[in-house]
Amino acid sequence: MKTIEVSPEEMMDRTAKFSELRPYKQTQNDAKGIPSAAMEAVSAKSVYPVMSPEGWSGRNNIAPVKGAPGITISLAECPPGDNPGLHAHEKAIENFFCVKGKFDITWGDTGENSTILEPLDFISVPAGVSRNFTNISDETGYLFVVIQTPEGDEFDKVAFAPSLGESIAKQFGAATVEQMNELGIKFDAGVDN
Repeated sequence: MKTIEVSPEEMMDRTAKFSELRPYKQTQNDAKGIPSAAMEAVSAKSVYPVMSPEGWSGRNNIAPVKGAPGITISLAECPPGDNPGLHAHEKAIENFFCVKGKFDITWGDTGENSTILEPLDFISVPAGVSRNFTNISDETGYLFVVIQTPEGDEFDKVAFAPSLGESIAKQFGAATVEQMNELGIKFDAGVDN
């Protein structure tokens, strides 16, 4: 096999430096005016997009590395007790690799099932399954998250309980909920937060 030459400049386009990453709660506030606190209600304290497919229009579209279709990669930073709430990825498989901390991964419509991830543990949650992750350690935890979307999916629609959407609308206004819907965050799941 003949190898391919890649210049240092080209390789920099394929590199993400943590110190330069911005959480998507901040970028969605800057781009669409969605309050950071509203995004935190449906995600980890800070989610740092690392890689997204070329042309991706979902939440991780600001990832510095552009990859092949079907995979987005992010780093979820969670202080003790932090979690995104019970939610379901409509068509995507969500994979969690514990980098630091200790996480209670729950699944089922009421979160009735659970397992604990410690550093270097991994779990893959199928599409359509309600899930949550909570940092149960006494330090800031990090999950390396890989979302596998089916061909043609450019948003990764995520469903939360309608009651959460109502709460966000009450606190931040109905326009915020509509803007979140445009990012693929829906409030129509039969899950109990």
